[in-house]
Amino acid sequence: MQPDDMTLEMKDIKNTPKGRMSLSGTVFASEASEAVVHTYVVSFLANQRQGTHSTKTRGMVSGGGKKPYKQKHTGRARQGSIRAPQWRGGAIIFGPQPRDYSINLPRNVKKAALYKALTMKVMDKEVVLLDTLPLEKPRTKEMLQVLKDIGLTGKTALIVLPEDNRNVLLSVRNIPGTDVIGVNDLNAYYVTAYEYLVFTADALKKLQESGEAA
Repeated sequence: MQPDDMTLEMKDIKNTPKGRMSLSGTVFASEASEAVVHTYVVSFLANQRQGTHSTKTRGMVSGGGKKPYKQKHTGRARQGSIRAPQWRGGAIIFGPQPRDYSINLPRNVKKAALYKALTMKVMDKEVVLLDTLPLEKPRTKEMLQVLKDIGLTGKTALIVLPEDNRNVLLSVRNIPGTDVIGVNDLNAYYVTAYEYLVFTADALKKLQESGEAA
């Protein structure tokens, strides 16, 4: 299923229409299965896990080499070591050990997941296109006004820029549910993690050029 209209309305920060921008069929009309998006999200979250959790097995616990008391005639259960799992300070049975949770996916699968996620966003009308995002200096108040004018107050939004922009980054960092990302760092996880995507025209152009060049 593809978007009905392969163009996107472009507005300024005051929500005034500024024309329309064509969408690349390669990027915004992906025929990939939605399952590929799920696969990528699972792998992304798995790759964030450090896997450094660790507990000591019986062979790792120091001490306890001597039998605590004789085998018979004490009226107590037979014990071989005070470092056995049932003793306080003893070992842990089947406890977690350091491991690698990472899941490696082919590059073409990652790209297919991104394009499918973007296609679904466009179909759900959850992509906002701005001609530019001019901020002369970091101002959270000004950014809040921009989000209000484009109808995203109370919504989670990811602002996609063509390159790092310190003014936008500092203006957004204190706004809950809103974040900034460079277009080169965009992936399927970030697309699905926010209700809306806010592209600048330059960022969208850069994304589509990279998709067509691949």
